[in-house]
Amino acid sequence: MSQQTADQKFKTLPKVINGGIAGIIGVSVVFPLDLVKTRLQNQVVGPGGEKMYSSMFDCFKKTYKAEGYFGMYRGSAVNIILITPEKAIKLTFNDIFRHKLSKGPGQPLPLLREMIAGGLAGACQIVVTTPMELLKISMQDAGRVAAAAAAKAKAGQGPPPKQASALALMSELWKKRGILGFYQGTGATALRDVTFSVIYFPLFARLNSLGPKRPDGSSVFWCSFLSGCAAGSAAALTVNPFDVVKTRLQALNKAPGDPTYDGVMDCIGKTLKNEGFTAFFKGGACRMIVIAPLFGIAQTVYYLGVAERLLGLQ
Repeated sequence: MSQQTADQKFKTLPKVINGGIAGIIGVSVVFPLDLVKTRLQNQVVGPGGEKMYSSMFDCFKKTYKAEGYFGMYRGSAVNIILITPEKAIKLTFNDIFRHKLSKGPGQPLPLLREMIAGGLAGACQIVVTTPMELLKISMQDAGRVAAAAAAKAKAGQGPPPKQASALALMSELWKKRGILGFYQGTGATALRDVTFSVIYFPLFARLNSLGPKRPDGSSVFWCSFLSGCAAGSAAALTVNPFDVVKTRLQALNKAPGDPTYDGVMDCIGKTLKNEGFTAFFKGGACRMIVIAPLFGIAQTVYYLGVAERLLGLQ
């Protein structure tokens, strides 16, 4: 192995660490809002227009009242464990693909190549994102499903709700379908993550380039943060329809009366027929509020070089 190759591989380590740190901090901050987003996207309007949650704030209030503070972090353990490789893959591979697609040192990367680099990075993260999202969504939605089942049971229309746990879900999936069970909803996840990355990374790069720079050429703290927030919000709203489809396909436990779906197109067709086009933007505002600080924090940690400081690197 040449010295150049060794140095190149060694420099990848802080990128991976930065991505992991950014992911853990971001998830810890925004997870309650992400839980609310999941429940809003999964709830189906009843025949008489009845809803379990009337708004983002109503969902937050009812969830906190029924399940307490720690209930707002239901499913966070799975997310925090897997967010490290997920964010590390996304941010690191975007840098790697941008480097590979570069026309040369100091040469600006054309928009099309930026989009290709972002899309490839989004595609690479799916191997971690799909099982992480599958388990997270099922745990986040467990309270809504249990509440609906309890109401039916009280009316004598069904059995009492089951207690859900991440280990029980993982065991059940493994027994039924093996490793493939953890990749339910991969197509919808790919649609969301690849499209998101195609939009996010070029937009972030352009917004970040507009701000002031430090003496070493890197962006200042507030510029990276605001650029990540703005680019994340715009990309999140754009891909929200794919996120709604993914969320519904990955909900392993359904509430009484919830429809079942046989793939992406079936989910799109049934949602359009039963709830109309606006259903694809359920939880959109909540998702923007979640993604903005998540990516603002991620880009700030990444560009501040936290791992480089910890490792004593320039």
